Amino acid sequence: MTLKLLTAAVVTAMSAQAFAFEPKGKVDCIAPADPGGGWDFTCRSVGKILSELDFVPGNVQTINMAGAGGGVAFAHTVSKRAGDEQLLVAASTATTTRLAQGQFPGMNQDQVEWIGALGADYGAIAVSKDSPYNTLSEVMDELKKDPKSVKFAGGSAAGGWDHLKVLIAAQAADVENLPKVSYLSYNNGGEAITQVVGGHVQAFTGDISEIQGFMESGDLKVLAVLSEERLPGKLADVPTAREQGIDAVAPNWRGFYIPAGVSDDAEQYWTTTLDSVYESEEWKDVMTKSGLMPFHKSGAEFDAFVKAQIKDIQTLSKDIGLIR
Repeated sequence: MTLKLLTAAVVTAMSAQAFAFEPKGKVDCIAPADPGGGWDFTCRSVGKILSELDFVPGNVQTINMAGAGGGVAFAHTVSKRAGDEQLLVAASTATTTRLAQGQFPGMNQDQVEWIGALGADYGAIAVSKDSPYNTLSEVMDELKKDPKSVKFAGGSAAGGWDHLKVLIAAQAADVENLPKVSYLSYNNGGEAITQVVGGHVQAFTGDISEIQGFMESGDLKVLAVLSEERLPGKLADVPTAREQGIDAVAPNWRGFYIPAGVSDDAEQYWTTTLDSVYESEEWKDVMTKSGLMPFHKSGAEFDAFVKAQIKDIQTLSKDIGLIR
């Protein structure tokens, strides 16, 4: 079947369902960070497909709302946009990490509706092309000598998911004094990468989709991807941490929540629509080009997954001394 026929089949399947709710006009998608990071990528790439396949009647406008590791956007959604059925908010494991650690004061995971995840972006640790480090094991050996010897830059807040990736790897490598490992927080992954490429910080911790272009240009050396197995395609040459004797796996799902207070019909519409986006050839192409791995949960299953992940991250954060 040709691409056009596949696309037509998806749209036909959607239109065949009689939805009691359908969006009217422009839809907003909040990316809780500045342009250039994973949340921005999620809004812009999914928004483009929603428009192209006529899942929404108008454009999807990406609104960048940086601050507090996603907390500003979460608070805005809870307090200002309750019941707004024309709003999507990009989320990820970084969101659940902040919620798990109580970093959104006075707010919790039950104050929004979790509608779906459309792929997983595995963690990676990289250094500049001129760095003396060539393997993750070499970096961890330095941290064993002095946990402050290597500074890491990431796009999450201190204690956030990018920070946790380093600590997960360090814990697996038997590094001691984990709270002393140096981590510098930036507003997004792109800004953190700039610091590493410029030689201001020794290592980057983030997601593979954020660094793929810099890897291909030769500006960054990817020391390890934090996945169970090597990733496909252009990423097949990147070793896993496990291959280097460090049992660290850190998948970062990409998905969305919507405001609480929307109608059941609107929630069902967005859940079903994201299911259809995930099945589309257009999204499969985006996943291949960006390094996203297959990962899809929606509706009640996704809600249960998010709440279970928050519990797991709370336990991990306590184990490594980030929270009490």
